[in-house]
Amino acid sequence: MPDERIPGKLIGAIVAVGSLAFIGILTETVMTVLFPQLMREFNVDTATVQWITTIYLLVVAATMPLSSYLNRRFKHRTLFLAAVALAVLGSLIMIVGHAFPVILIARVIQGMGSGVATPLMINIILEQSPKSKVGRLMGVGSLVITVAPAIGPTVGGAVSSILPWRAIFVIVIPIILLVSLPVGLKCVEQHRPTEEARLNSLQFVSIVLALCGLVMFLNQAGVAVSAAVSGGSATVSAVFAVVSLIVGLGALLFFGWSSKRSFSPLIRLGWLRDPMVLLHLIAYMLLPIVGIGFGYVITNVAQLSLGISAFLSGALVLPGALIGAFFAPVGGMLYDRFGPVRPILGAFFAAICGPILLLVFSMRLTPVTLAGFYFIFGFGYSLGFSNIMTNALRNIAPQFMPDGNAVFNTCLQFGGAAGTALFSTILSVAQAGAGEEGGATFRHATAVGGSWTFATMIGIVAIAICCLIAAFRIGAKRNSRL
Repeated sequence: MPDERIPGKLIGAIVAVGSLAFIGILTETVMTVLFPQLMREFNVDTATVQWITTIYLLVVAATMPLSSYLNRRFKHRTLFLAAVALAVLGSLIMIVGHAFPVILIARVIQGMGSGVATPLMINIILEQSPKSKVGRLMGVGSLVITVAPAIGPTVGGAVSSILPWRAIFVIVIPIILLVSLPVGLKCVEQHRPTEEARLNSLQFVSIVLALCGLVMFLNQAGVAVSAAVSGGSATVSAVFAVVSLIVGLGALLFFGWSSKRSFSPLIRLGWLRDPMVLLHLIAYMLLPIVGIGFGYVITNVAQLSLGISAFLSGALVLPGALIGAFFAPVGGMLYDRFGPVRPILGAFFAAICGPILLLVFSMRLTPVTLAGFYFIFGFGYSLGFSNIMTNALRNIAPQFMPDGNAVFNTCLQFGGAAGTALFSTILSVAQAGAGEEGGATFRHATAVGGSWTFATMIGIVAIAICCLIAAFRIGAKRNSRL
């Protein structure tokens, strides 16, 4: 295969569009490390404050099903400008907002911007990349996004130690307007014609209800369990959890049913009948539960169990996230050279060693071991994660790639939202009835919650690895028959 040249404008477009997703994830991880401070400022508990992260991820997940329609209906530059406007507006509201509901509204707006920008970047890569460079450019796209978790906790801890936390959003607005916007206006190009696609509003409402219902189920089930453990009343939360689960599953089933019968579905789902692609999708949804949830777990265990500052707890995430961000393009190059099996499975067999070591040492962790074991996970996770979607989308028809992109990115964001809700629930349950924050009993309870969390992470990654092994076996059998 010839060594095809990568256009400079394509790199510029990836950086410009990806930087908007970068800023959204940056502010998400910044807020995560500030949870203890925000709990005190807004007088909310652990289960409530995590909605600053969860609602952002949930809105991103709810926006991404629109990406297939948006990609067919509107020009790339129009979508880019919409993402810029939403990112700036959300940041302005974060600066002036002084009530918890207002902060949540700002996160909703920022989530909409990231929900437009992230699939736009991937569609640009898939449509405009030379075929021999798709893997490494998907890795570059992953790099643009994964650098944000690398520096987010450190930035949050550093800024909060010298400035009010709202200064973070004062900083990001000039970056958007002076860097992302001009680069995007120069480099974002349109290589395919738009279509007269129609928006199926009923299907959109159903998928939003499904995502909200399922995440609310996780959140309220956790609140109910936490209340029951601490001796409080869990009835209202338990009923709300059951209702949310019924609504979520019902809406999801309706979405699938109506998509099969619709002349112009919001997302075309026929390609999911391929079991190999479906198994890739399951793994791609499960792994962000751990990958995105890790930032919350590390920083909160560090502060609430080990008793270190917000700045240092954020710095603990930096080595693992930075090495992971660096190796994302390397993973793409390995994919281009060796194919999917060894680069993907080797990466995740390495990644699972991180939570295994964290579980083994969970009751005697130090800041150094916490950062070191996360480093192992971050290396393996970023080396293999973007290759899962790359390999899956290579196995579906080109006309369905925007639909596949929408589904994969929706599942990624839903997994992240579910992970934050799940792990905050586990920590809340462990902390229930353990006294005031900062006490020896509370610190021990948080360490116990951390061990439960690490065990859960191991199970999730193991299931994802099994799905990928099964998918590769199906692919090998197909190739043997050719």
